[in-house]
Formats: sequence, C-alpha cells, structure tokens
Amino acid sequence: MAELNFEEHSYNAKSSELIYGLEDRPPLRETLFAALQHMLAIFVAIVTPPLIIAGALQLDLETTGYLVSMSLMVSGIATFIQCRTVGPIGCGLLCIQGTSFSFIGPIISAGMTGGLSCIFGATIVASTVEMFVSRILKYTRRVITPLVSGIVVTLIGMSLIKVGIIACGGGYGAKAAGTFGSFQHLGIAALVLFSIIFFNRSSNRYLRMSSIVIGLAIGYAVSWFCGMVDFSAVKSYGGFNIPIPFKYGISFDWGAIIGLGLVYLITAIEAYGDVTANSMISGQPFRGDRFMKRAQGGILADGFNSMLAGVLNSFPNSIFAQNNGMIQLTGVASRYVGYFIAGFLVLLGLFPAIGLVFSLMPDPVLGGATLLMFGTVAAAGMRIIASQRIDRKAILVIALSFSFGLSVELVPEILSQFPETLKNIFASGITTGGLTAIVANTLIHIEEYQDNKDEQL
Repeated sequence: MAELNFEEHSYNAKSSELIYGLEDRPPLRETLFAALQHMLAIFVAIVTPPLIIAGALQLDLETTGYLVSMSLMVSGIATFIQCRTVGPIGCGLLCIQGTSFSFIGPIISAGMTGGLSCIFGATIVASTVEMFVSRILKYTRRVITPLVSGIVVTLIGMSLIKVGIIACGGGYGAKAAGTFGSFQHLGIAALVLFSIIFFNRSSNRYLRMSSIVIGLAIGYAVSWFCGMVDFSAVKSYGGFNIPIPFKYGISFDWGAIIGLGLVYLITAIEAYGDVTANSMISGQPFRGDRFMKRAQGGILADGFNSMLAGVLNSFPNSIFAQNNGMIQLTGVASRYVGYFIAGFLVLLGLFPAIGLVFSLMPDPVLGGATLLMFGTVAAAGMRIIASQRIDRKAILVIALSFSFGLSVELVPEILSQFPETLKNIFASGITTGGLTAIVANTLIHIEEYQDNKDEQL
C-alpha cells in the first residue's frame, strides 16, 4: 500500500508540471512545434551511424544515401510502434527511437568480415536477445548491474573515439590517397568541434539544442567553399526511396551475432532506464506492475524494431534518451506528438535527396561532431561507474574489463593465431570487455567483512 501511495504522489506531482499529459492532444500548431523540436534533437543522431559505417566500409554514394534514407524511415516506424503500441509491443510513451551509436563498432567488424548481408543477418538474429530479455527483465538486472552497464558504455565510447579521429583525419579514403591528417582536414574538423562547443554553451536553449546541426552546417559550407564537396557526383536527386526487404542479401556469422547480441543485452538495460526516466517526466507510475508491463513493452519494441531494421536494410534501433530532456523543456508529454515525429521521419526517408546530401558530407565534418559525441558517451559510462560503490571487487572487474577490451582495440594482432570464429567474436573491444565484465562481476566474490576490516585499517 505504501508503494501505491508513493506512485500516486509521484504521478500527481509530475503531472502538475506538464502542459500536456500523455493522453492529451495539443492543438495542431503546438503539436507541430513540439514535433519539430524533437526532430531537431535527433535528426543528426539518426543519420550519423549509417554515415560512419558506410565510410568505414567504403561504400559508394548511392548505397550510403539509401542506408541513410532507410535509417530515417525505420526510425519513424519504430517511433510510431513505441508511442502507439501494437499488442504487447511498445511502451505507450512519447519515446523516440533512432539508429543506435552503441552498435557501430561490432557492425563495422561484421561488415569487414561479410559485408552488408552479414551485418543485416546479425542485426536480425541478435535482436532476439533483447526481446528475450524483455520477458525475463526482473532476473537480467541481477546479472547486468549498473557497474557492468557503465563499463560497457565507457568501452563503447572509447572504441568509437578511434572511428571519430579517423574521420577527422579525412577517413579511409584519405589514407589511401596519402592525404590523411592534412591541415585542411584537421582544420575543418576543429572548426566543427569548436562551433558545437560554442553554441552548446549558449544560454539560449534553441541554440544549444541546435548546436550539432549548426556545427555541421558550418563545416559543410566551408568544405564546399574549399572544393571538398562534389555535387556533380550525384546523378539525380529526384524520385522516391522505396524500402526493399533484404535488398543487399542476408548471411549469418556467429562472431557477428554474438558481438551484436552482447550490445543488445546492454541496450535492453539502457532502454529500461530510458523508459523509467520518461515515465517519471511524463507523470506516470515508475514502479509496480503497471510500470513493469510498460518497461517490458518498451524493451520488446526495442528488439522488434531492430529486427525490422535489419529486414529493411538498416541498423539496430534504440530509445533516444535526449528526448526525455525535450519533454521537460517543452512540458509536452503527449504521445500524440510522437505520431507526427514518426510521420516526419518516414517522409524524410522517402526522398533520396535527403540521404544523398548527407552522404556527400566530407569525413572531417562528420569527424569533428562525432569525436565530441563519442567522448560524451564514454563520459556517461564513467558517470554510471562513479555512481556505484567502488570496492575491491569493483576495481578488479573494471581493471580486467578495460584491460581485455582495450587490448584488442589497440593491438588487434593479438588475436591473429585464434580460429576465425573466435577472432570475429573477440575482435571488438566492446564484446571482449563486456563479456569480461559480466563473467568477472558474476564469479569474483570478496567477503564483505574483509572489506570492512580493510577500511578500518
């Protein structure tokens, strides 16, 4: 009964801070304005992962543009499912989904091994991990503790910083051409980076929300002025992008599946946290059976939408945490707004011009923005770790996880004598470090009384 009263109190307190609650329908003008603000916060984050992956795999312009378009379209479909709910799938909150940064490292490794067909096969099969977790949510939280989650998130950020700095230097194409690390490339990357920092520290909330978009626009314009953008490479900006299931084929590799499966496991726990935060902000219960059903639906949708993404030639999706802040800023928690966001994303995905314009973006422009984003991911992971009690066991788990995870990132040749399947599994520092964290956290036991004795000494 105490828990029930606490829920009701939280619900009323949060509801009073909202202009429009979960089931309200704001006027069309306000709905469109709120939807556009959410779009501003997520658009770049949705299109960036496919651009990074395409750059790392050196895909052609047409393929890159199509992948960007499909990322937008799938994000729209996924957002609609989360907001509307389809049977048990979806949380029924104003939850926005988009292409996840967390999977970039394992996806690039899978792409290097078996191409796009291998990526999409692993995306589809491994998504069942997250869907399974949604059914046994109460038990997985005992294995995937905040310490483990923090370690994996930190490793994701650290591993991706390498991808970001390669883009800053001009990308893999510049390496082949011998211009990698030129002052022109580094200068444009620095311009984008400092532009984002400048606008992000503004007291104007709109400039702050638009900081990444503005930084990319400045870098794009300067690159075009320097002759680094060739619009003549595009044959046509017209027509429509029709989603074609399995356009690039499908194949399966156990190393890629296990690598992505581990990240899906961590993403499920992150999704739980995002649904919790969204429920609190939206004035909904964040404990008890009603909340647990909502959280399970949200995580199930996370996995299902990622499976759908693989079918439609896109990459794994996850709930975007930044939109929770947007709900606080606008005071609009209506899931009705989510339908408009979903519609905008699908509409943008239909037009090839959107994907092609972003596909022409030079690597240093993207690198300047992503370097900061990936550093922020690593910092967020460190913050999760720091929120836990760092005892002797935690130090051992952290030390082992970082040692093993970063070692295969820094010296990949260490796996050269391994069988091909094992090499593919452990090639990603996220996979190696994450598995180490789970095993070490489960198996290492240190008597509590000994810890207390050491503290007294």
